[in-house]
Amino acid sequence: MITPASVMRPLLIGLLLSIAFSSSARDLSHDEALRLRREGLILPLEQLLQVALQRYPGAMLLEVELEEEHGVLVYEVELVTVDGIVRELELHATTAEVLKDEVED
Repeated sequence: MITPASVMRPLLIGLLLSIAFSSSARDLSHDEALRLRREGLILPLEQLLQVALQRYPGAMLLEVELEEEHGVLVYEVELVTVDGIVRELELHATTAEVLKDEVED
């Protein structure tokens, strides 16, 4: 079973290196993400992953990005459920509130 701790390091690396293009969101650089975490302005990635994986027990994580959307810091999490459905969740980076949970196209 995949646990947040077992995927933390590769996901953090992926988060820090990922670059996506979106007109409605700004992806944060790895330097920005590290600074925000050190300053306590965003929750640890591990904590957000626990929230996402609790919604879909047994799911496998595909991708995580930290974005700024309309002035709000958001972790975008993509995972595959045990039923093989790809879901995209957006979690508020400072509260862990689930802002969006939908099937990925």
